Amino acid sequence: MLHLLDLGTRKFWRLTGREVDLDGPERWLDAPMSQSSRVTTAWLEAEAARRGGVLGPHDDSAGLLPSMAALDGPGFDSRRLRPEVRDFYEHTSEWQMEVWTGWSPLFWPGGELVSRLWGRRVEQLALPMRPLDVARGMDSRVTPVRDAHGSQVAAAWTRTLRGSGRPVFSGAYSARTLPGAVGPSVHVAFPLESGNVQVFLRPSVAGDGGLLLESPAGRFGQDGAYVVVRDGGRTHAARVPLHETFHLDVDQHGVLRTDHEVRLWGASAVRLHYRLDHDPDRAA
Repeated sequence: MLHLLDLGTRKFWRLTGREVDLDGPERWLDAPMSQSSRVTTAWLEAEAARRGGVLGPHDDSAGLLPSMAALDGPGFDSRRLRPEVRDFYEHTSEWQMEVWTGWSPLFWPGGELVSRLWGRRVEQLALPMRPLDVARGMDSRVTPVRDAHGSQVAAAWTRTLRGSGRPVFSGAYSARTLPGAVGPSVHVAFPLESGNVQVFLRPSVAGDGGLLLESPAGRFGQDGAYVVVRDGGRTHAARVPLHETFHLDVDQHGVLRTDHEVRLWGASAVRLHYRLDHDPDRAA
């Protein structure tokens, strides 16, 4: 029954999306997929092999991006960022996270249904549904994906609930420039069986040196969220009305914090707040 549910989901996105060529014009949507319904770490090795490189080696100071300068372009200058913000993205493994979550009552039932039918089962995109789910915090591990020349081309970020050890997210992070865009975006891909969910986040520097990442409404090919599925030997992609905003800044006590809002169409579905503490000994 669950296999039919997953198959039916892929058929839905195939029907509502458009056929794309990941080796051609839509190469910007080329991202890792899972070979099984349960998303394990196998996609990391497969992605490294696909890139002609290897994982790691293990790095206690690995970051989601090798440098925030990878996002530089018209409208974004990484030199204006607070040092703490840069350090979090460039040395993510050295940071510890505490998280609080709050769902809109309107979207909580749908979020709970998605979590039960898909998130917890496939161990991917399993957003915490209750405040106590994250009461003990969230652990994370960053694994660089390197090409044949040893350069970091992506980073796999796996997050688990500290209290239960249950996986929450497993995604590939990199900088990627969309066709016709004036500068790079933060690209995040969450592998799923024969597909993935991808988000392109437009970066900007807040007036206080904080970082603002947004996936706004727009056309196909612009910043935003996409679902990609491979079915029947063809690949289809659809833009989805899911929009996210991340705001990283340092509060008056010198603590780095992140406000994360997920919206469906224009309505706020869930808000998450992260406290980020630098701990160089954490990864070790």
